[in-house]
Amino acid sequence: MAPADLFLDAGAVMSYGPVGSAMFRNAARYVDKILKGANPAELPVQQPTQFRFVINLKAAKAIDLEIPPIVVSRADEVME
Repeated sequence: MAPADLFLDAGAVMSYGPVGSAMFRNAARYVDKILKGANPAELPVQQPTQFRFVINLKAAKAIDLEIPPIVVSRADEVME
């Protein structure tokens, strides 16, 4: 299990974590507010709101791991 889908190319079986592009967009909004004069100490701490679950079936098969169909059906993306 990995925190980001970039680990799947390296052989991770699954990943679940925040969507990177959404996090970068939120960071850009914060930078914009700060450059426009907002006090960083007064900005609220934000948590990720979008998450992504990806399964690498090729890696699972390589280690003889069977992923139940219900888990595969819940994945946002399945790599084969």
